[in-house]
Amino acid sequence: MTVTAPPPPLTQPGRLQRLALPLAAGAVAALGTVALHVRDPHASGSWGYCPTALLGFSCPFCGSLRAVNDLTHLDLAAAASSNLLLVVAAPLVVAFWARRVTACWRGGAAMAPLAVPRPLWLGLVVLLVVFTAARNLPWGAWLAP
Repeated sequence: MTVTAPPPPLTQPGRLQRLALPLAAGAVAALGTVALHVRDPHASGSWGYCPTALLGFSCPFCGSLRAVNDLTHLDLAAAASSNLLLVVAAPLVVAFWARRVTACWRGGAAMAPLAVPRPLWLGLVVLLVVFTAARNLPWGAWLAP
C-alpha cells in the first residue's frame, strides 16, 4: 500500500498580482480617455463612422465618444447632450471600479465577485431599449446626439 502525500497548499496571490487586472483596465480606460481628449471626435470621421448612424438611427452608445471628449473638457452640458446615459452611468462605473480595486487591495473575502441580481440585469436591458427607442422618436429627439 502506497501512501501519497497531499498536494502542497496553493499560495494566495500577492497584492500586486491581485491589483494587476483592475489597474490594467483602468490604464486602458485612461489611455482611451486621453486619446479622445487629444483627437476630437466632434470632427466628422475623425474616429470613423458609426454603423448604426449610417443606417439612420442612434444606438444607446451613439455620441459616447463626443461625451467623453466633452467631459475631459469639463463641459457637462455638452456631454449630456451627446449621450445622457453615458454621463449618468460614468460615475457608477468608476465607483464599481474603485470598489474592485479596494477589494483587490484588501484580498481575502473582499475579493468575492459582486453578485448582480437577475432583475437588475433585466432592468438594464429595458433601460437601454427604452433609451434607444426614445432617442429615435420625435418626442425624444433631444436625447439624440
